[in-house]
Amino acid sequence: MNPAPNLVLVGPMGAGKTSIGKKLAERLGLVFVDCDHALEARTGATVPVIFELEGEPGFRAREAALIADVMQGDRQVVATGGGAVLDPGNRRALCERGFVVYLQVSVDQQLERLARDRSRPLLAVPDRRERLEALAAQRGPLYAGMADLPFNADGLAVATAAERLYTELSRHWRRPEAA
Repeated sequence: MNPAPNLVLVGPMGAGKTSIGKKLAERLGLVFVDCDHALEARTGATVPVIFELEGEPGFRAREAALIADVMQGDRQVVATGGGAVLDPGNRRALCERGFVVYLQVSVDQQLERLARDRSRPLLAVPDRRERLEALAAQRGPLYAGMADLPFNADGLAVATAAERLYTELSRHWRRPEAA
């Protein structure tokens, strides 16, 4: 049982990291941190604007600094961006102070959940399926390699996924005691 001070959710876009994370944080009595939203609050710019002005390398540098700061905290449910795992320093920070859950979801489910979402710079391409499959091939092994617990969220409603994951966590993660 990993007694990490934080719960970290990794996985591809559309896996439910934010939606499930909010419900879990509430159920566990922990603070919820969405890294993309925290980065927007820190910079005063949206993720698409950061990508536009600084490119993906600029965004990733800002994301790494944020993750290093966030992971100094305790009693948090941390929802990462899908690409946060690309940086070895991020993976190390997330694993050192977090119990890492890999939210797994199929490309079909991602396409369904992201059908109307136009806010994701990496999906601003003609063939979204091709892009999601390429991202899965690149990032999937990284998610799996750092996961303390893989969790298949495919086809599950948010409330159902959160409740099932809560049950799994009670068997695998010794969460921090209340302050």
